[in-house]
Amino acid sequence: MSDLSEGIILGIGNPLLDITCNVSDEFLTKWKLNANDAIMTEGESHDKLFTEITANYQCQYIAGGSCQNTLRTIQWMLSKPNLVTCFGGVGDDEFGRIMADKSREVGLNSVYRVDKLVPTGKCACLISQGNACRSLVAYLGASQSFNIQHVLDNYSYVEKAKIIYSTGYHLAVSKESILNLADHAHSNAGKLFAFNLSAPYISQVFGKDLLEVVPYMDILFGNETEAAAFAELNGWQTKDLKQVAKLAADMPCRRPDGRIVVITQGVDAVLVATTAHHEVREYPVPVVPESEIVDTIGAGDAFVGGYFAQLVRYRPIDVCVRSGVYAAQQVIRQIGAHFPQQMTFDE
Repeated sequence: MSDLSEGIILGIGNPLLDITCNVSDEFLTKWKLNANDAIMTEGESHDKLFTEITANYQCQYIAGGSCQNTLRTIQWMLSKPNLVTCFGGVGDDEFGRIMADKSREVGLNSVYRVDKLVPTGKCACLISQGNACRSLVAYLGASQSFNIQHVLDNYSYVEKAKIIYSTGYHLAVSKESILNLADHAHSNAGKLFAFNLSAPYISQVFGKDLLEVVPYMDILFGNETEAAAFAELNGWQTKDLKQVAKLAADMPCRRPDGRIVVITQGVDAVLVATTAHHEVREYPVPVVPESEIVDTIGAGDAFVGGYFAQLVRYRPIDVCVRSGVYAAQQVIRQIGAHFPQQMTFDE
């Protein structure tokens, strides 16, 4: 992995075009939105909202969605184009073309399945009241129509990859694709499969599917609420996250040397458990002054990207964790999942 060849990391997830702009309170009232909120669009009820903001407001665009945020983080930290390949679904429309352009701008190789019928998924981030509030309006669209055939048609990218990563969100879209990629990683020497719990509802609603993937997981990521839901799914009678991390690390694994489990806890220490060690390691998180925190959206995605940016260079776990914390703490200083121009992580 140390040569950092093109396509060394592959991620599969649900890409969304993030559209950020400043709007008035009157605009929010018109669309019956709260200043601080996060909603999913209901049918076509907000279709014209996206058209209106892009036509009448100065918008910033990001190739977003949880997986794509993570992959963009890796590209930002390693500064070499096309290290990372992204699988996901977009529509055959202007928003899909903008997403492709924005991903290329940051060096990401996005190999999208283009849906001729379903529009591109997108998320409007509406900033108001002097940057103090943000209202999120998400439409999943074509990100939900990805399928296994796209993986099979583009298997050369799978074969190149040394680290394959999936978000839990994608279980709701194409479990078959995830299992195919996971099995490939475990059937070929020198490859890893990593997975993110993504949200508590993944364990609660897609628990059976999630447990099918567990044996393939070489690395499992999650935050404190996701870990708690995963513990409940497994019937573990504990709320001690260190114990949860260790129990997850000790679940059956197809890999003889087991897995690594990484649990973030916001401002509290990052927990790392491995099958091979009895003790769960704790890594303190440096304090970020409250005055510097702008928006926590995308922090978890950035943490995983920062972790991978060092893992792919064979750095030890402590460096991977510090890199993940660094990336997350850069994102929370921005509106949306943006990064500063300069990357200053010191190993």
